Amino acid sequence: MELRTDGLILRPWESHDVPALTTACNDPEIAQWLPVIPSPYTEEDAHSYLDQSRETWDRGEAYNFAIVDAASNELAGSIAVRLLRFDVGHFGYWVARSARRRGVATEALKALCRWGVETLALKRLELLTDPDNVASQRVAEKAGFQREGILRSSLAYRDGSRRDSIIFSLLPDELA
Repeated sequence: MELRTDGLILRPWESHDVPALTTACNDPEIAQWLPVIPSPYTEEDAHSYLDQSRETWDRGEAYNFAIVDAASNELAGSIAVRLLRFDVGHFGYWVARSARRRGVATEALKALCRWGVETLALKRLELLTDPDNVASQRVAEKAGFQREGILRSSLAYRDGSRRDSIIFSLLPDELA
């Protein structure tokens, strides 16, 4: 199962991705915005993530994709959709340091949204961002998502703190 865009391949995670995944997840920028990611992130953590990704994929609960640069075959990031009740898909993404500021997240998000609507029959697509994560908010908006409001104390971080989040949504007839 692969999704392709002009410059990206979205595919299930594979065991050979572990070193690149480990490196990417040790980037302080990624760790800052992903409240549940272990820090430091080890190869054991990466293997656990791949196992969990396969299990949730097989159960039809979530679809976690590696974002790979089509030209270089290098890991560019990660994107996922978790299925919620009432035909809602919850999306999340991050981009590796070497692939940032090239539109990778927006391109991948648009592709996964289209797949979610066409293949999974999603009726609502949503994502959350930390209020301080301006880059992620820009990605959501460029992909056509609309800001709906603030979810109070909805993000839980490793240190036990909680933060508000901004919720964005996209409906099938709004796909670009």
